[in-house]
Amino acid sequence: MIARPFRRLLAAPLVLLALLAAPAVAAPVNSGHIESELVSQEASAVPGSTGVVALRPKIQKGWHTYWRNPGDSGDATKIAWSLPSGWKAGDIVWPAPEKLPVGPLMNYGFEGEVLLPVPVEIPANAKPGPVTLKADVAYLVCSDICVPEDVTLTLELPVSAQPSTAKAPAADAIAKALAAAPKVGDLTAVFAADPSAVKLALTGPAAAGSKIADAYFFPFDGAVIDHAAVQKAERGPEGLTISLAPGFSFRQGPAPTTLSGIVVIDGQAHEISASAGTLPASAAGLGLIPPKASTTAPAAPDLGIGLALGLAFLGGLILNLMPCVFPVLSLKAAALAGHAHEEPGAVRSQGLAFLVGVVVTFLVLAGALLAARAAGQAVGWGFQLQSPAVVAVLAIVMLLVALNLSGVFEIGTSLQDAGSGLAAKQGLAGAFFTGVLAVVVAAPCTAPFMAGAIGFALTQPPVVSLLVFLALALGLAAPFTALSFAPSLLKRLPKPGAWMETLRRVLAFPMYAAAAWLVWVLAQQGGPAGLARLLGAAILAAFAAWVFGLVQNRRIMGKPTLALNILAAIAFIAAIARVTVGGYAAPAAADGAQTAATSESAELPSEAWSPAKVAELQAQGRPVFVNFTAAWCVTCQVNDKVALSTKRAADAFTAANAVYLKGDWTNRNGEIAAELAAHGRAGVPLYLVYPAKGGPPKVLPQLLTDGLVAKAIKEAAAG
Repeated sequence: MIARPFRRLLAAPLVLLALLAAPAVAAPVNSGHIESELVSQEASAVPGSTGVVALRPKIQKGWHTYWRNPGDSGDATKIAWSLPSGWKAGDIVWPAPEKLPVGPLMNYGFEGEVLLPVPVEIPANAKPGPVTLKADVAYLVCSDICVPEDVTLTLELPVSAQPSTAKAPAADAIAKALAAAPKVGDLTAVFAADPSAVKLALTGPAAAGSKIADAYFFPFDGAVIDHAAVQKAERGPEGLTISLAPGFSFRQGPAPTTLSGIVVIDGQAHEISASAGTLPASAAGLGLIPPKASTTAPAAPDLGIGLALGLAFLGGLILNLMPCVFPVLSLKAAALAGHAHEEPGAVRSQGLAFLVGVVVTFLVLAGALLAARAAGQAVGWGFQLQSPAVVAVLAIVMLLVALNLSGVFEIGTSLQDAGSGLAAKQGLAGAFFTGVLAVVVAAPCTAPFMAGAIGFALTQPPVVSLLVFLALALGLAAPFTALSFAPSLLKRLPKPGAWMETLRRVLAFPMYAAAAWLVWVLAQQGGPAGLARLLGAAILAAFAAWVFGLVQNRRIMGKPTLALNILAAIAFIAAIARVTVGGYAAPAAADGAQTAATSESAELPSEAWSPAKVAELQAQGRPVFVNFTAAWCVTCQVNDKVALSTKRAADAFTAANAVYLKGDWTNRNGEIAAELAAHGRAGVPLYLVYPAKGGPPKVLPQLLTDGLVAKAIKEAAAG
């Protein structure tokens, strides 16, 4: 018989071995709306093998988390691992998600309890004994509202030289999750696309003979399809074809060459990677049938080329009345007044030179816009003013024009002598440059009728797009060009004299105002540092202009000017270099909700726009007013002052419990560009009013009044 002390001594190693082989356990952690834990498929880790550890969230009823592609809004669950040296965690093996419609949006995610398995590589030199696996998990959990929840989880896992004979508590559940996970190779997939639809053809045993009513495609990339649109499946003898509404990537280009994701057929999930190609007849769906339109937004306008050209020309005409074009067109008006009493042929040449300047610049900007979009950049009308360097250079140009009008230096001769002393070449060059400048400064404005025409143009082949922009250019240039061909009207103006020199000085001030406005725009884009760069460049440019004026005076007196010419050139080059060399840092965004400008903040506070925010507010039963705007958009700023920053508008928002959201496009933002494109627009402003009871938004006109805003908010509150 073995003495009791010896029995205890012999039992100790057995207890230790039992502990090492014990199944892995970890206490669940509640983060608010989710109870989470880490569970292992294996009771112990074996060196040189790959185990599986799963995140198991138990989500509170009525709440949900998100899949790897959350759909129209939301954010995927993320895991950051802290593992022993040499251990490596792979990617989450995502199960097929559920469809989670929220108002006009379609999201993808999970409700209730879910398992997210992760393969874990155990190094061959792992030593027997307990190890701790740690995971920092970030959820976005949503119901009527969305709440970010973070939790740190640990799992104690024993390492043993041989697989444990014990069974881990979660082994069967993880094995079942892995078996149900989407598998690669079950289906052969190919897709074809046109502007109205994307057709995804699937063939193979898993697709043949299947029920197609519940067939659904969940893409890995959130930008390839319109998630909220209905997916329609068609039966073929050896498979099926699903019709999908094209998303941002297909609408804006370049079109994707592969389409990857998960297809669920008969409740089974299959991972696919479809290549672009010819659809097989055995999968049906050879004709590209447009699926039901998304409820999120109307498609780009299908105007037809004739109507689009007419609207573009009309929009160009109205653009002459927009405030952003006033400063430059006042210059053209003064120039025409100076030429009014010349030979009719000279006056017509001025008008035609202005027309050529407008047309050439419009087509150059349109070509650059189309090229940028073809390269995948999310840009629209006015895109050049989203570049702080372009804004800064344009501000310097406006300043120099104003200084010229103020008499600091001369280009050619004064307006007083324009009728007789200005050489034809100089005059035509000036008219052409005025046309160029008119188009550049017109970019911040989008006139009525113009938005729909540009939205149509950007969905068409390049030749049609350029024709629409040509019609816009002709509309902008038409009034002054036509006036130059009406000498009888021009001759009614007073003959050139001292009054024109006074007019010249007066016209300097709209140019100073334009320069000041551009300085303000750059301050919004580049913050205090960018503003300091521009102000320094403005001083250098003004100094260069003053020195150039001295050069002109010394030439008249027959004095040497070489040194002053060099000084003026150095100052001007330094000014341009200061605003073009080096990047501009965007100003830091404020935390939380953004508010309107100081003059409007007391009456109409605003929050930052996002699709998720719109869906959240509509789910709360609140009407939503969305203002897509930009600091460089003059029409936007005018509407803000006369229609949105008024007591009548503020009272309407308060009475309806409405929320004011701003989508600021001052700097490039792909999400805003996609939303503009979804509504057939390529630029700002765009005003959307979402009804409180859900549904698509109402699009308001581009020129607002506070009465129109108040009425729209009242109607939205009524549903």
